[in-house]
Amino acid sequence: MEDKLREDLKQAQLSRDEVKVATLRLLLSELTYTKVAKVTDSLSDEDIIAVIQKEAKKRKESIESFNKGNRADLASKEEAELAILQTYLPEQISDEELTKVIDEVITNTGAKTPADMGKVIGAVMGKVGQRVEGARVSTLVREKLS
Repeated sequence: MEDKLREDLKQAQLSRDEVKVATLRLLLSELTYTKVAKVTDSLSDEDIIAVIQKEAKKRKESIESFNKGNRADLASKEEAELAILQTYLPEQISDEELTKVIDEVITNTGAKTPADMGKVIGAVMGKVGQRVEGARVSTLVREKLS
């Protein structure tokens, strides 16, 4: 996957897509930092996806902050970067599928109160993996257990 990112960076440079070039350079830099932190020469696709998800989350938070501060110009820049990052993430599962998985886990674990949220969220994330954001799972589990 890292090779694909590097190839896409080259293509963006050739087509003079400045936003994509900047976004991919930043992402590759974050991957390098992650390699150094893990003391390894290469990252698995799951590790790379986790870094991309972290960067996408940063963009979403920035967009929200810029919109609150009436800075539409900066928000639109972050939205463009987020759109690029999302092309490298696995497709998210639908709310209906996620609700089915949550219901199944709640039934299997016997969870009944909000105190059981951690157990349910952990099991759900184990089943769906990186195809859903943890915040989305947390919100739906909270609704089900309340």
